[in-house]
Amino acid sequence: MHRVPGLAARVALLLAICPVVSSGQQVPGATAHNSQALPSHTVTENEKDFLLDGKPFQIISGEMHYARIAREYWRDRLKKARAMGLNSITTYVFWNLHEPQPGVFDFSGQNDVAAFVRLAQEEGLYVILRPGPYVCSEWDLGGLPAWLLADPEMVLRSNDAKFLEPAKRYVMRVGQELASLQYSRGGPIIAVQVENEYGSFDRDHAYMAAIRDAIRDAGLGEVLLYTADGPEELPDGTLPDLPAVVNFGPGEARKSFAALHQFRPKQPLMAGEYWDSWFDSWGKPHQRTDAAQQTSEIAWMLDQGYSLSLYMFHGGTSFGFMNGANATKQGYSPQTTSYDYDAPLDEAGRPTQKYFAFRDVLRKHQAAGSSSLPDLPAATAPIIAIPQFQLTQSAPLETNLPTPIAAERPRGMESFGQSYGYILYRTLLHGPIQGALKLSDLHDYAVILLDQRPIATLDRRLGQNEMQLNVPNGDATLDVLVENTGRINFGKSLREERKGITQAVTLGGSELTDWQVYPLPMENPSSLSYSEGSPSGPAFYRGAFSLSQLGDTFLDTRGWGKGIVWVNGHCLGRVWSIGPQQTLYLPAPWLHLGQNEAIVFDLSTPDRRTLRGITTPVLDEVHPPR
Repeated sequence: MHRVPGLAARVALLLAICPVVSSGQQVPGATAHNSQALPSHTVTENEKDFLLDGKPFQIISGEMHYARIAREYWRDRLKKARAMGLNSITTYVFWNLHEPQPGVFDFSGQNDVAAFVRLAQEEGLYVILRPGPYVCSEWDLGGLPAWLLADPEMVLRSNDAKFLEPAKRYVMRVGQELASLQYSRGGPIIAVQVENEYGSFDRDHAYMAAIRDAIRDAGLGEVLLYTADGPEELPDGTLPDLPAVVNFGPGEARKSFAALHQFRPKQPLMAGEYWDSWFDSWGKPHQRTDAAQQTSEIAWMLDQGYSLSLYMFHGGTSFGFMNGANATKQGYSPQTTSYDYDAPLDEAGRPTQKYFAFRDVLRKHQAAGSSSLPDLPAATAPIIAIPQFQLTQSAPLETNLPTPIAAERPRGMESFGQSYGYILYRTLLHGPIQGALKLSDLHDYAVILLDQRPIATLDRRLGQNEMQLNVPNGDATLDVLVENTGRINFGKSLREERKGITQAVTLGGSELTDWQVYPLPMENPSSLSYSEGSPSGPAFYRGAFSLSQLGDTFLDTRGWGKGIVWVNGHCLGRVWSIGPQQTLYLPAPWLHLGQNEAIVFDLSTPDRRTLRGITTPVLDEVHPPR
């Protein structure tokens, strides 16, 4: 294996040619408005090195995602990346955020990925862009929009024209936002990944070539295009005309780089994802990883001259309904809202011991013969406590249902034009009748109600999809309230990951028909009718708290059952008493001086209708299901 010589001297030459500058400055001419007047800059590679303007460059990157960080904190996190010693930032682009409905695009506000990229440049960082269209990332359906699933014949992540047409439309739209920010035009984007770990999914080189061509057609092919796969999947997920990088975790560096070198002996070597941390799943302990091992392995990789990107540098939060899920040997396993990930920056963006250990290593690989790094920025906001407050008002779900849709049989929520949230299926039973009530297939968690009275829950995680039901004489209303707890984001089962009841419901072996269906996307709970009261079934609860100081905090959700939380209209994410996550991160920019509103939707009757803000997250407290 080779060692890249003279990194400091090379980077000094690079900065003289096309400087990436400090906060508040802009690379001269690096705007879309005058890109035609810029000198040509190139990103290429030879048998040993990545090359910027023909000069060798070792990529030292870290991953963080604009969508998982409050926009007001983007610059702070980027400053901390540079202060740790990174020279680049890697980010996915999330198709389902940017095209929530077919042909309707949103690149504004929190979704303004171009603004994020420009801030990275201002903070002295290059950018590696990963637009997918599939991204995995413990994100709902791996970033693919759920409306694709409304067509039962569409084959996701394939050369199927029904999939490729919207995928190409999305990639073209990303190009409109970001092509002007490529390094070739004076911007910070030095590389664009084609698809994502496709060798772990399938072996369809025609599909991969189609995505590569779509990226080029979108104007994003002026910099380095590459593919990324695990060491064993390299033959299946790569393209012969593009360099490949390898993804792996701690303890696997030597064998993974050996596999990449054997597969591609005449290209530079890079860890596209070095998993310096890991994600959490509901009902399982919080993940903690070995920082000492990772620090040693990072030092070894850099000493060899290899390039790398840390996954993650800062995880952040999968706000709202955007967490994904895994299909494991044990079954369906949804991930938590917190994406703290045991990363160098914690969920609130605070440096951890891992951050400083990595910084000590990266300090030795800085440009211009200097071991100096920028100082850590001052904290953007304090961490504050919020005294316990009551959620005194309530709005029962039953009295706030939308107009139903008639359906002969239950169908997945996607067929009703719904992507996230909950869905209620209602039918009338004629007793007496008893037998096994079976939901085929339940995706993912159901509350069963008889005449609006909760009688059971069924959990896909636990392989539950049936219960014994006894209906006495007379008519009775059967409700099946289903929560979408996150679509599978990895593996071929994502192709069938529709939510709700996806096939049929039987009672005593006979199919139940003639349903009323209530889509519940949970988009604006503030508009519901609230009053004082104590409902016994699924309901919304509202309360207020006042602040004289703003700061980040962690809402303590212990005492609640299973549901979702909003503060001032921002959907913070999911609550589930089983843990391990028992707090929700609430960033200061989403709070107000004076009055603030909090709303909780709970599928069950909570033990106590209170919330408080605490200064330390609770991410490792697991309890059995209630």
